[in-house]
Amino acid sequence: MNMELSLYNTLSRKKELFVPLNPPFAGMYVCGPTVYGDPHLGHARPAITFDLVFRYLKHLGYKVRYVRNITDVGHLENDADEGEDKIGKKARLEQLEPMEIVQYYTDRYHRFMDQLNVLRPSIEPRASGHIIEQIEMIKKILEEGYAYISNGSVYFDVTKYNEKYAYGKLSGRILDDMISSNRELDGQEEKHNSFDFALWKKAQPEHIMRWPSPWSEGFPGWHLECSAMSTKYLGEQFDIHGGGMDLMFPHHECEIAQSTASTGKESVKYWLHNNMITINGQKMGKSLGNFITLEEFFTGSNALLDKAYAPMTIRFFILQAHYRGTLDFSNEALLAAEKGLKRLSQAYETLQKIQPTENANSSLVEIKDNCYKALNDDLNSPMVMAQLFECARIINSANDGKESINESDKLILNEIFQVFCFDILGLSFEADNNQSEIIDNIMQLVISLRKDARTNKDFVTSDKIRNELDKIKIQLKDTRDGTEWSVVE
Repeated sequence: MNMELSLYNTLSRKKELFVPLNPPFAGMYVCGPTVYGDPHLGHARPAITFDLVFRYLKHLGYKVRYVRNITDVGHLENDADEGEDKIGKKARLEQLEPMEIVQYYTDRYHRFMDQLNVLRPSIEPRASGHIIEQIEMIKKILEEGYAYISNGSVYFDVTKYNEKYAYGKLSGRILDDMISSNRELDGQEEKHNSFDFALWKKAQPEHIMRWPSPWSEGFPGWHLECSAMSTKYLGEQFDIHGGGMDLMFPHHECEIAQSTASTGKESVKYWLHNNMITINGQKMGKSLGNFITLEEFFTGSNALLDKAYAPMTIRFFILQAHYRGTLDFSNEALLAAEKGLKRLSQAYETLQKIQPTENANSSLVEIKDNCYKALNDDLNSPMVMAQLFECARIINSANDGKESINESDKLILNEIFQVFCFDILGLSFEADNNQSEIIDNIMQLVISLRKDARTNKDFVTSDKIRNELDKIKIQLKDTRDGTEWSVVE
């Protein structure tokens, strides 16, 4: 097995050979959801992307500690340092305790992720459960001189930090350019500069969630939680930090600044960012009001959807594009994903029934090697899928007697499906196979009725059954071993 895994590092803007800090252990931190509403398709992409990373690292033999946080405090409206807490606002509107909102939507997030076959992380910390760690990190940043206190709030001093370190290196922004285009914003008089960001905010009287601190009764800034929790569970330096591309600035940029200011070390070795899901070329998300929830996908209850789509169709749809590429939603694309998944499922089902020949197929070892090459090349899931479709072609061709596969080939094909399709890509045919079994039982009943009609020389009924099946694109084929049926594409 080729262990030379290379990943595209957002920080260096190039592919780098993945060498963990403490092999064979790998630490990975991914920004999880802010739980104030139902998960939508935009939430599914990072979950599935880093599920792929998690699965592949484990397959390669790494012991992976995968930390994915739950944001349940401090994430203000418009991702800013002013305004109402998103969860607090939801709690006020629904007249519930904030933690009721958090628990309800966390449970729903887990349920939908389970349906997408996303593995649970090793640790799933909540921001509200790590207030002490965040306060301690703020103290260290203040001691190092990279923050200041203003009216009970604490802000990170970006200008002071930039004198020694480079603020903006992840996103490619230059502080001087930000200063030259800077405009003072209303409600930010507490800050020395508008691009300084909150480490701790003094709570206004109407703010629901608040904790005591040395500076005021308040709450931590949104960016701080990830720095504090990643440090607690993965140490001051760890291997992979991931999230959506929309988090690169300012969230991840601020994380780098906080962690570096408090420890004096570069905390993350590889920064990985998945691209966005778009609809008509525009980012899909709650803030734009153009999102479709996962529940709506699974039930078809959204005006933008032509029908309901199974969770595995959604997973297939996301994995068929490289994680760094844009992915545009359309019913046509989802129908194509549904068709592709069905093709793989039917091929795998055919493989279990196929009778091996004496002649071998020489291309299968190369297909297996190509799957590893694709994954080692920055987790190229579309290329892995292409290899799986080549396996499906070989299986169907062998079933038609046009190609040969022997017993050893059959074992290799089963291994390719098990390892790459099921274990690493996380696809599942179980529900599809259950449905296929039901349909096959119905078709066997229809075939039996047609056989009885032919035995009784009732050719009118026999022909009618065949003709009606033709209309719905089901083809019958009479062989010496009996009648077979298939769907005509």
